[in-house]
Amino acid sequence: MNNDSDYGLSYRDLNRNGVMDPFEDSRLSPHERVEDLLPRLSLEEKVGLLFQTVIETGPDGTLLETPGSISKSPTSTVVLGKYINHFNVHRLDSARDAAIWNNTLQALAEQTPHGIPVTISTDPRHSFTENSGVAFSAGPFSQWPDALGLAAIDDLSVIEDFARRAREEYRAVGIRAALHPQIDLATEPRWARQLQTFGADSERVARYTRAYLAGFQGTALGPESVACVTKHFPGGGPQKDGEDAHFPYGREQVYAEGAFVDHLRPFLAAIEAGTAGIMPYYGMPVGLELDGEPVEEVGFGYNRQILTGLLRERLGYDGVILTDWELVNDNFVGDQVLPARAWGVEHLDARGRMLKILHAGADQFGGEECTDVLLALVREGLVDEMRIDESARRLLLVKFQLGLFDNPYVDPERAAAVVGASSHRQAGLAAQARSVTLLENRESLLPLRGTPRVYLEGIAREAVVDYATVVENPADADFALVRIHAPFRPRDDLFLEDYFHQGSLEFNPGLIYRLRNIAASTRLHLDVLLDRPAILTPLTDVVTGLTVSFGVSDEALLLALSGRIPPQGSLPVEIPRSIAAIERAHESLPGTADPLYPVGYRLFGSRIC
Repeated sequence: MNNDSDYGLSYRDLNRNGVMDPFEDSRLSPHERVEDLLPRLSLEEKVGLLFQTVIETGPDGTLLETPGSISKSPTSTVVLGKYINHFNVHRLDSARDAAIWNNTLQALAEQTPHGIPVTISTDPRHSFTENSGVAFSAGPFSQWPDALGLAAIDDLSVIEDFARRAREEYRAVGIRAALHPQIDLATEPRWARQLQTFGADSERVARYTRAYLAGFQGTALGPESVACVTKHFPGGGPQKDGEDAHFPYGREQVYAEGAFVDHLRPFLAAIEAGTAGIMPYYGMPVGLELDGEPVEEVGFGYNRQILTGLLRERLGYDGVILTDWELVNDNFVGDQVLPARAWGVEHLDARGRMLKILHAGADQFGGEECTDVLLALVREGLVDEMRIDESARRLLLVKFQLGLFDNPYVDPERAAAVVGASSHRQAGLAAQARSVTLLENRESLLPLRGTPRVYLEGIAREAVVDYATVVENPADADFALVRIHAPFRPRDDLFLEDYFHQGSLEFNPGLIYRLRNIAASTRLHLDVLLDRPAILTPLTDVVTGLTVSFGVSDEALLLALSGRIPPQGSLPVEIPRSIAAIERAHESLPGTADPLYPVGYRLFGSRIC
């Protein structure tokens, strides 16, 4: 820190000129500081602001100075060579090491001409999902239900409490931007990305969105905030045939008449709540009209009618628009490829794609680091530098609002104490138990009483020892306790495909046969880990008890089944009766005809509740 001799104020001399310039003066407003800094920046520095890409850490908090498993370049190359200063961090094994890494990265950024600090972002990392394209399991952080589980609890105070605790843990390691919440409506049961949503009911999702943003950002974006990028505008749920838009076969989104407005509703709540950023989805609308005009059938990140006409002009949003990852270039990882999600503009080269994204109204290219392409477009006169300034201004404003220019450093020892603290872990465990959703409880099987003999499948023996005696044969048990995952059909041709649970929602006949045999030997309580709404119809007539869970440990499940923390979940998505019913329904509309269990269902009248 330096001291201003006239005022005795401490400041960071980021451009190393020995003078406290206005952009270094914490007494000025973020807007004033942006307007001072922006004209000082070179074109290269401004262009670097318009990119956000994946970054990976080295061992023991060091910088990774080689390409990573997904990241493409050494850290110094992207920070000092390309002036990129927004990064989506992937695996973090230790809070202390993560904090040390943040500090080392920020010190590296101080070597750039104006010392612009780094904004570190993350996909969700407080639950159970492990998918490099979507979310990370908790690791050192406290572990909570996935978003669909938070929605099942249907308690705004729990959602805000989660967001507040997650914000504290993020800030402790230097993470200042959340690439969430994901507020798409889960109206298509086959879609692979429902577990990170808040469900299918637009009014419930809108309420949850406000609470979530309040917990992460506070009443206004400031030094205590984590800035949220709310996604995926204008709603990524209505995927044709339930296929995901990460992949070429899932590029189309379809809407029944009037459904577009319902999918848009949660984003109105997010804008009203002051979300710092918005991310459009990959999907391209098919057959959509707005105000009687057909919407261009290109991915939403390329779509000027959606980003400028609707989001900027009609809805009045002036925050950051960050594209989803890799709209411009194909992503090669090992011997696999994930094609650029340039849906509807596959014929354009990288230059043409960038031009169309900028024209659409986006501010930042997600998952890209090809600053040379954008620099060439500006120097050739194809992109006006004023257009670069427009986006750079928005991106700098968030950095100043977060206080990063004044102090981007964190305390590694405090990080180790805060991240995964006992109070956070206990709150997360209680939320997991509360999110368990009870659908059947015949013969008053629950809550567990006494010390019954239990046969287990899919659940760790050590989770049960305080509640029951484990036996090896179902015929010797008072009941069987079985956990299974919702079905899917594995795919692994394209990069990331093997992480996405797609395809049929029907269980294999062999599994159904085995479960029915267990139920013929003893009473069966079945818990289904529901990342998508499985077809449970072949099993409901043989189970004695049935729960579904949305990111729940074995420990938390037993807390719920014993009634020590009663399960309070209600379904945030419906459980359809059959695949045929799903196929007859429209992807954009919530609900099928005659569902097995409707949205909002929970079993009342049992003492466990």
